Amino acid sequence: MTKSILLIGVGGQGTILISRILSAGFARMGYDVKMSEIHGMSQRGGSVTTMIRYGDEVSSPNFGEAEADIIISFEKSEAIRALPQLKKGGTVITDDYEILSVPVLTGASSYPHDALEQLRAVVPNTIIIEAFKAAEKLGNSRCQNIVLLGKFVKTMGLDEKADWKELVAENVPPRTVDINLKAYELGYNM
Repeated sequence: MTKSILLIGVGGQGTILISRILSAGFARMGYDVKMSEIHGMSQRGGSVTTMIRYGDEVSSPNFGEAEADIIISFEKSEAIRALPQLKKGGTVITDDYEILSVPVLTGASSYPHDALEQLRAVVPNTIIIEAFKAAEKLGNSRCQNIVLLGKFVKTMGLDEKADWKELVAENVPPRTVDINLKAYELGYNM
């Protein structure tokens, strides 16, 4: 059976890094894995989306509307934007974090401050964590992605199937290994 994961965030949040770690982990678990990246306007704070599909045999990384088993969102309004991709009965893991876009800052559009309530109303299996705040408390908000990775691994019951800490250590810059391992543990235990 093939599983589909959609990761969505804003440029600079580490969406692609966590996608690479997940893909490597699924490959080590013996799955066929495909990953695609859609950068959008990532250099200007725009959306970054990654699709991962894994299973016995995967022909393409891409999937359509209502086909994602899980959405991992780095920002709560991005989670709402991604909802059409989620299949019925799917799971959303999102950070309770807001990034105000340029249109919001200039008054051209408004931010959905009730984003979490909207998510819960549509997706009963919505998991909300404060990954950015937790990473900030660790001393590096850039570890937000690894906090989310830890939560995902625990939620999906993947902890015994791959050495996720080893994968984190292999994929982050050497000088940040210790703090990223702490971030992983923090997310795992949330």
